Amino acid sequence: MRSGIACYHSMQNLLSSRFLSKNLNIKIYRNIMLPVVLYGCETWSLTLREEWNLRVFENMVLRRIFGPRRDEVTEEWRRLHNEELNDLYSSPKIVWVIKSRRMRLAGHVACMGVGRPVYEFWCFHSGFTV
Repeated sequence: MRSGIACYHSMQNLLSSRFLSKNLNIKIYRNIMLPVVLYGCETWSLTLREEWNLRVFENMVLRRIFGPRRDEVTEEWRRLHNEELNDLYSSPKIVWVIKSRRMRLAGHVACMGVGRPVYEFWCFHSGFTV
């Protein structure tokens, strides 16, 4: 997570640039920042606090990309709400990506068979019985 925040701070000006389109900024987020944040996530055991921190990080990046909005009623600038970010960013959320990658790894380990050390290690540390 720390390396993801460092990556965000190094690209922060790029993400809010008016010279790059929002689609290009989203591609930068997906192809450069997400792999840094999600490195090794298949082996993580997420707590609710870590899930919350990941959601906060993702919303922070998306707010930087999409910028503030002008309120129609008060004519003032305001930050986007989480629901608005969800509508603008149609890709799967970061926590869902982590959980799906963990399930994919569990499927690969389950296909290995009982005799493999990785299978026994995974079952022992995951709480499954062999």
